Amino acid sequence: MSGASVLFLSGALAAEPERASPADEAALAGPDSALDALKDQELRHETIVRTGKQDGYVPQETVSATKTATALVDIPQSISVITRDLLDDQAIRSLDAVIRLVPGATIGQGEGHRDQVTIRGNNTTADFFVDGLRDDVQFFRHFYNVERVEVLKGPNALIFGRGGGGGVVNRVTKIPFSGDAFSFEAGADTFGAYILSADANKTLSETTALRLNALYEDGRNHRDVFEFERIGFNPTFGWRPTEATRLVIGYEYASDDRIVDRGVPSIAGLPARGFDRQFFGSPELNESDLLAHVVTARAEHDVNDNLTLDAKFSFGTFDKTYRNVFPATPISINAVTGAQQVGIEAYLDPTERENIFGQSNLTWRASGLGTEHIVLAGIEFGNQTTVNQRINGFFDSGVPTTVFGRRTVIPVTDPLAIPPITFRPGNGNRSVRTGADIYSVYVQDQIGFGRWVDVIIGVRFDQFNLEVQDFLANATFVRNDSFVSPRVGVTFKPVEAASLYGSFSRSFLPQSGDQFLSLDLSLEALEPERFDNYEIGAKWDITARIAVNLAVYQLERLNTRAPAAEAGVIVLTGAQRSRGVEASLSGAITEKWNVSLAYTFQDAEITETTTAAPAGRQVGQVPRHVFSAWSRYDVFERFGIGLGVFYQGDSFATISNAVTLPDFVRIDAALFFRLTEKIEAQINIENIGNTDFFPTAHTDNNITTGASRSARFTIRARY
Repeated sequence: MSGASVLFLSGALAAEPERASPADEAALAGPDSALDALKDQELRHETIVRTGKQDGYVPQETVSATKTATALVDIPQSISVITRDLLDDQAIRSLDAVIRLVPGATIGQGEGHRDQVTIRGNNTTADFFVDGLRDDVQFFRHFYNVERVEVLKGPNALIFGRGGGGGVVNRVTKIPFSGDAFSFEAGADTFGAYILSADANKTLSETTALRLNALYEDGRNHRDVFEFERIGFNPTFGWRPTEATRLVIGYEYASDDRIVDRGVPSIAGLPARGFDRQFFGSPELNESDLLAHVVTARAEHDVNDNLTLDAKFSFGTFDKTYRNVFPATPISINAVTGAQQVGIEAYLDPTERENIFGQSNLTWRASGLGTEHIVLAGIEFGNQTTVNQRINGFFDSGVPTTVFGRRTVIPVTDPLAIPPITFRPGNGNRSVRTGADIYSVYVQDQIGFGRWVDVIIGVRFDQFNLEVQDFLANATFVRNDSFVSPRVGVTFKPVEAASLYGSFSRSFLPQSGDQFLSLDLSLEALEPERFDNYEIGAKWDITARIAVNLAVYQLERLNTRAPAAEAGVIVLTGAQRSRGVEASLSGAITEKWNVSLAYTFQDAEITETTTAAPAGRQVGQVPRHVFSAWSRYDVFERFGIGLGVFYQGDSFATISNAVTLPDFVRIDAALFFRLTEKIEAQINIENIGNTDFFPTAHTDNNITTGASRSARFTIRARY
């Protein structure tokens, strides 16, 4: 568990050349020498547990896609990795800024209180992971303790389990290394927000080390009343009891208190312009509070040179409450007064969640009959207990109401004059306790047929048991689902640094939603949602520091559910198909020039008519064309410049296809200064052209307004 702010520089700590050990140099040399380096007593992050390597903007390998350290060029799947250097250069502090750089993905509003993404046309609030373990609680994620962010496209059930139909977002965290180091970062922007973060690593002995990451952020933006405060505290302890055994134990405390902002309503099928700053809510009532405690443990043991056993475990408690008033209708004209008016609703949503996840893997390297194998066999378990309520707000003060007293229509004034609201039992409320138990076994074989062909094949079996106690209905509903999720991919390598691949993968999601909070007799009987992905692609490491990727895919989703135009309503949509092309280039063109380019063409539509939507209707928040470009050029040793361009084509806000989010272009820039050998500063200017845009939405009348022109100032010190 972590959160969304990145004015942080600690990724550089683990990469400073003067601190590199012989084990690090060996680890960077290649897979065979990396295995030898794992036995070295040094405690840098490559030698405690393997998480993958990167160089500047270019990721070189990952563990997440296969649970084994594998070069990205050898993985038959589209994967986008946002490295620590790229996070820092763009001063990224939220997931929406990360997703702008990822082909095939767009950010969602998340009702103003959580991360939400659409990957390959599939919307999710739950397909988030930390170091390969599920992290599906609804909140905004920090990046203060993150080494890099990985977005793995297509169904990933073999590795990650249920869900992940369009893809998953995995954060790889920082862990202890050998050596003493400290870094500090301070940042502020022209909206009045500021952030402080620190990263300290201390070697305690020849076999132990401690690392501490900490964050404090006070947030503001272009909206009239928006603000938040969040705190992150994450100590990790690394221990190497023997040459063959490595252990990392961590704890994270996170709190996030913020104003819940659900944007602006629509007018005549378009976002309401002229209200970029105005808050369509109540500063007193719209709030979200999160408190989380998470304990994690990771261990590896080399049984021998060819056999490795690893295990991961996490236990987390999450206490979250959000309450909000929000626009529930388009802006219209009052027939009597001629003034603008809008319908509003409100509700309170408290949630307590306890997550327990664990997994263990055995990795065996073998060869024979002209083939080489990396065989993975693993088990995983999970238990999630959730207590959740939805307590609707009612207008009991005598004002005219609709929808069982939960909605009233008020004049559009600034600020809104909101009548008194009573949060009480009534129509549309929810009170449930859910228990989910997950048991999984899986096996995978990465087979090398000489230098030309690699094959990856695997299958996973999941048993998902869900019990929902509905206290209002005085009823208990149960689902017991069994999934078999196959994966197969073939990679052809005409040269060592390039590959052509084809793959098929499948994933499932029980009919209880991302957060499994709703279950009734109709959903209890429905088949799980199924995702089938067919993909071909090409990858080319032009040099050791420049990578090009291309993927073409078709993703079929059956028994689908989707958010309706009405807030809080989920509809069954039959089936949908997503087709697309994803292309990216990242790396160092020269020693002074780094770039990150990404382009997406995608089309996602309903393919089976239901009462919710006819066949041919477009899936919401899936623009056909998205393009991003970022470039940093170091003019002198102590001065560099950056320039970024982001284009997003128009899309529909929801599956109703009634409201369109217009296309837009946003331009950013940056200046980088190296003040001393240990102190750096930068200025990031966002939306230079002060473009008026609407990047995302939650419903047809909860539409996010893009931030106006601003500047962010950052200073970093490393010791």
